[in-house]
Amino acid sequence: MMTIDDTVSERFLDITNCPAKDRQGEAAVVSLNGCLLRSQHAFPYFMLLALEAGGPVRAFVLVLLCPLLWCMEHLFGCHKLAFELLIFVAMAGIRLSDVAGVSKAVLPKFFLEDMDNRVYRLLASCGRRYILTSYPTVMVEYFLKEHVGVDGVWGTELQVSKRGYCTGFVVRKQQPSDTLMWGKRKAEELRRVFDQRAADVGVGNASLEDLDYLLLCKEAYVVRRRQDEGDFVPREQYRKPLVFHDGRLVVLPTPAMALTYTLWLPFGLMLAVVRILITMCLPIELGVPCAALVGMRIRVKGAPPLPLPKGEKQGLMFVCTHRTLLDATIMCVGLRRKVSALTYSVSRFSEFISPIKCVPLTRDRQQDARLIGNLLELGKDVFVCPEGTTCREPYLLRFSSLFAELTEHIALVATRVENSMFWGTSARGYKALDPVFFLMNPSPLYAIMFLDRLRKDQTVAGGKTSVEVAKTVQMQLAEVLGFQCTEFTRKDKYTILAGNDGTVKDKRFTPTPSAAIVRGNDDDKSF
Repeated sequence: MMTIDDTVSERFLDITNCPAKDRQGEAAVVSLNGCLLRSQHAFPYFMLLALEAGGPVRAFVLVLLCPLLWCMEHLFGCHKLAFELLIFVAMAGIRLSDVAGVSKAVLPKFFLEDMDNRVYRLLASCGRRYILTSYPTVMVEYFLKEHVGVDGVWGTELQVSKRGYCTGFVVRKQQPSDTLMWGKRKAEELRRVFDQRAADVGVGNASLEDLDYLLLCKEAYVVRRRQDEGDFVPREQYRKPLVFHDGRLVVLPTPAMALTYTLWLPFGLMLAVVRILITMCLPIELGVPCAALVGMRIRVKGAPPLPLPKGEKQGLMFVCTHRTLLDATIMCVGLRRKVSALTYSVSRFSEFISPIKCVPLTRDRQQDARLIGNLLELGKDVFVCPEGTTCREPYLLRFSSLFAELTEHIALVATRVENSMFWGTSARGYKALDPVFFLMNPSPLYAIMFLDRLRKDQTVAGGKTSVEVAKTVQMQLAEVLGFQCTEFTRKDKYTILAGNDGTVKDKRFTPTPSAAIVRGNDDDKSF
């Protein structure tokens, strides 16, 4: 016996039959759920929103409600009611600005990884692109306009209080049942925008939800969902590269994965505490075998540079790529000796658990130069990350040139990190917990690669400018890691992810009205 979905599926051609041609003069209308996004299930994205904007308690409630939501959808057929309940639990009482922030900083990465390549290519070939979705507009608009290049997004609108908080309910239209952008409402929105004209191309999923608006399109296709891994969009085909993203979870929290995270959390916390205690209490020379005992993999490549002869009366500067707050500690494990780490905006807790000395910087160029110069003159080796902040993706941010002005004894260190469950960095969250989250991963990998020291003719002492040295170092490290060099800075990262310039006030230093503090490493003012 044929179902309604089978009837819809047979009425329209599959997306694979859509001619691949230049459609710059045409308008395409595509459904988001199950079409542009391969997944038809909204739970993982609302789970991310609940966790990042509402906290772990709200996310745990959503995990507990998952069986009820499944029963409402699959046993009772209450799809719209289940979706409204999902919106209410995930968003009620959260500021709309926080929802928008998470939608900008966290969700795009997962949306990009879930895109259907066939639908994406069709959209890219059309001159005008529109998306219909039952998702709240605020949740998907940034991703669709910035990363897909759509001209309009028609989604569900949220009720917001006068103080800017989401009530958890959606805006109702003329009829009490007109809440979600669902079924006939999609067709009504299409008529409103296109008036008497029909959209040139329409793509929907093989369900009754999209039937009404597909009938209004000149060409209509459906996406018959397949578990085909070849359907995803390769990273090199993204409209714009994904350099920055935020959030704690590495893997999309599907119901099964969300349950896995929930069950692992207490064990992960205990494992992180054990790893921290081992790092704090045992000699750093025993770091590699001790890390292996608690499931942490440390790989060291290259020959660690020896300390400079005492006659030099100068310390060695280790210039490293920045992946997490543990970069300096792991490098010292591979080096088998301790060095002083130059840090900025590191929490007191992170300093407390660090087995090496942390030297806080002020981001005032003159003050920092004096501080670092004094350490080097005392013969102390120092560790610095010229990027000024971490980057999760295979890109290197712009290197500050300050390190090149202070010494000719420069050793290069490349780092690579692999996480399976949690990210060890955050722009919007509690940064003091960054090392804890990284150490909660079951078996994280940290690869340290020691490169040859810069020759004298490659440094300022050999006639190079500090900017030339910084760019040379950036390119060498990028080549070893297989990364791409960028001109992005700390300020760019925090502007995109957190809505600020990344400047942190440290009470240990007396503030000065220097522009260097305000501008951060913009224009190479500081680290």
